[in-house]
Amino acid sequence: MLRLWVTHWITAVLLCRAVAQYSSDQCSWRGSGLSHESHRRDVEQVYLRCSQGSLEWLYPIGAIIVNLRPNTESSSGHMAGLHVCIKPYTYSQGSHVYLERAGDLRLLLAEVDQAQGTVHCFSLAEGVLFVEAIPQADISRRITAFQYELVPSQGPGAHMFPFLHPGEVTCKPCSDEELLLAVCTSDFAGSGIFQGVASGTNDHSPAVVTLSRLFRQKSGVFAWGGARGRSWSGRVNVPSQCGVHPGGDEYLLTGSVHFGEAWLGCAPRYKDFLKLYVRAWEMGTNPCQINTD
Repeated sequence: MLRLWVTHWITAVLLCRAVAQYSSDQCSWRGSGLSHESHRRDVEQVYLRCSQGSLEWLYPIGAIIVNLRPNTESSSGHMAGLHVCIKPYTYSQGSHVYLERAGDLRLLLAEVDQAQGTVHCFSLAEGVLFVEAIPQADISRRITAFQYELVPSQGPGAHMFPFLHPGEVTCKPCSDEELLLAVCTSDFAGSGIFQGVASGTNDHSPAVVTLSRLFRQKSGVFAWGGARGRSWSGRVNVPSQCGVHPGGDEYLLTGSVHFGEAWLGCAPRYKDFLKLYVRAWEMGTNPCQINTD
């Protein structure tokens, strides 16, 4: 009954009185339901065109439709390969989050689940976000808030991010081509050893790593210092079924950064990668150059 009512509401409101409001910086949006409190069935359109950002809806009333698109023109094939990942803030409440496509709603995140702060991903081709306020007499202290990222579902190490493919994470080694590309395009790439594994969840655990070389990194997830101030240290999330081996061999560690946390991608033994890299360098087929000294 609720779903039928909401679907009818979407159709009627979009035709009659949808309110358009654009993000000031095209990446993040902050608004208040009090701006149309007298029209509690208003649906507000929000347009965001960045690879990452946030949304904060104070005193939610009515509903908002969040249209997420990359900030560059893309072919339909590339768009189909993009996923949206959202991570609610633990204080988020006051709304349910649905996926809406052609008037059909699918619950993505209920209000009760938002306090867990768990990441949820879906294909950009599946629809737009429909954030529906929960009717209540007192809307004070109600804020719906989450971060979002646009994440490619293909590429080196993408199969290791558990929220993109729930229950389908594989720990298969990356191909030679994927390894050479990973060291050039990943959010971080370096060589080092696993020091240990901290407690995590059923899906993943954070591994403590020390890097003797850091070729590239995004968002400063690894800090300079460590033993005798000559190494980089940090944590990398590893899917539980993959496992790590503390100490011993040195690995090339590559991966992605999502919501400020590093996730492991391609990770061969460094000596094996070095042979591959030198061979590609001699043949002129390596996609970029790094300092391996």
